Amino acid sequence: MRTALQTRSVFLRYYPHQKNLIKSRSFQSSSEWYANYFDKCGRDRALTSGQKLHAYLITANGLNSFHLSSKLISFYAQCGRFSDARMVFDKIPKTSLRRWVVLVGAYSRQGCYREILDAFVEMQRQGFKPNQFILPSILKACAHLSDIPTGKKIHCVVLRSTLFDTDSFISCSLVYMYSKCGPLEYARNVFDRMVEKDTVALNSMVSGYTQHGFAKEAFHLVEDMKIIGLKPDLVTWNALIAGFSKVGDPEMALQTFRSMRVHGAEPDTVSWTSVISGFVQNFQCVEAFDTFKQMLGSGARPSSFTISGLLPACAIMADSKYGKEIHGYALVNGVEEDIFVSSALVDMYSKCGFISEAEKLFIRMRQKNTVTWNSMIFGYANHGFCNEALDLFNQLLKQEDVKPDHLTFTAALTACSHAKMVEYGQNLFRLMQEEYGIEPRIEHYACLVDLLGRAGEIFEAYDFIKTMPVKPDVFVWGSFLGACRNHGNIELAETAAKQLNDLEPENAGNSLLLSNLYSEAGNWGDAERLKKMMKRKKLKNLGCSWIKMG
Repeated sequence: MRTALQTRSVFLRYYPHQKNLIKSRSFQSSSEWYANYFDKCGRDRALTSGQKLHAYLITANGLNSFHLSSKLISFYAQCGRFSDARMVFDKIPKTSLRRWVVLVGAYSRQGCYREILDAFVEMQRQGFKPNQFILPSILKACAHLSDIPTGKKIHCVVLRSTLFDTDSFISCSLVYMYSKCGPLEYARNVFDRMVEKDTVALNSMVSGYTQHGFAKEAFHLVEDMKIIGLKPDLVTWNALIAGFSKVGDPEMALQTFRSMRVHGAEPDTVSWTSVISGFVQNFQCVEAFDTFKQMLGSGARPSSFTISGLLPACAIMADSKYGKEIHGYALVNGVEEDIFVSSALVDMYSKCGFISEAEKLFIRMRQKNTVTWNSMIFGYANHGFCNEALDLFNQLLKQEDVKPDHLTFTAALTACSHAKMVEYGQNLFRLMQEEYGIEPRIEHYACLVDLLGRAGEIFEAYDFIKTMPVKPDVFVWGSFLGACRNHGNIELAETAAKQLNDLEPENAGNSLLLSNLYSEAGNWGDAERLKKMMKRKKLKNLGCSWIKMG
């Protein structure tokens, strides 16, 4: 066996640039130096350098410690070479449980959750039982794979062992798994049974509540934990803000945002972004812009998620001025090429009427996802460029790295509707189901009804509505009523108006549309009757227009 000095001298011939590292007095043995070097190669994803050292150690018979083998497994896992990691693993004596700890840990750090469960099954076959170091990784894998049956089996193992039952790491992992996959009652039961609760467990529980739409329950839990001295941290506050935004309560999200400062937590970019997104999702666009300005004034730096979350507000308000300002900010701060920002910009310019700007951005983008393609196809379709929309749709179908989703087909069907391409649209409707396995949603049915109605095939549209497997909504009946008016079919228009009145009893627009149809057909008596009924019920027309001045 070579001495440490001989080994280092030989290795210097491979890596002369590591001379200072080798001379460092912090290394007391060659084995320690090797271990640290494998760590460095793993962090830097320096596969070739690590492989050279591995090859040298094999020829020098220097790979003779479990510590070094474990570092090598981690190195290969970090570089994505799991077969090589497994090869090193298989050379470790099979009597050691520690090798399973190392392998499962390496898989867990790289997010290889399926491999973790496969390793768990294999170690059980070999007669090994998971210990307190392996169980949290298995529970984490169950959470990410939504494998509740395996998670429950692990929970049973925990309950049968007094040692595991009091382990805070295992308890936190159980809370995380049940919070992510449900049922939430199980997560809460584990949380309540914990002798020593910490912020990790609290945050898992809060995230579980908010992800499942129970923001108020999450808020009450945090308040209860404050009483026993468990203070929320920044992660807790951000989860609460995002939770209230998600359930459509931006005022409570803003109140929580203000409360975190009172309790000593300074908002970060995630906090500001969650508040802004909450306002945008609930169509409070002015408040979203005001919050963004406050964010800039506070010194917080908006991220690409902040920008992509704010741009839809410009589209909602059809305000290109704000949109261009935000575009300029994105450009100056180097986030314009972010795929989420670029996709949001394409959508914003399309909805604000600047289809050529959207097109230029789309063509310039180096990377595109399904959202990007959908935004551009919708943009073309809604501006009457139906052939361009369908050409782009066909280009998307040829892409290997991007697949169409339900919104892609909605956009394509919209283009068919505007162009009155009935046969093409019907073929797309079938293609969506048969080729791509996408079950039609209510918006797809509404598009097809609109397509048939625009093409004058009123009776076919009505027959299609009657055979729909889902209950027609206001968009389906609204499209049909509009088609009946355009083609002067009073009888079917009355049917559509009755259905709409049942769905939207407070909306006078539907009755007004039918009244206009009566007037156009010379049925003044029916028109007058409808107007009197609207006055008696005090119905108001909910329609509005948005005009940007200046």
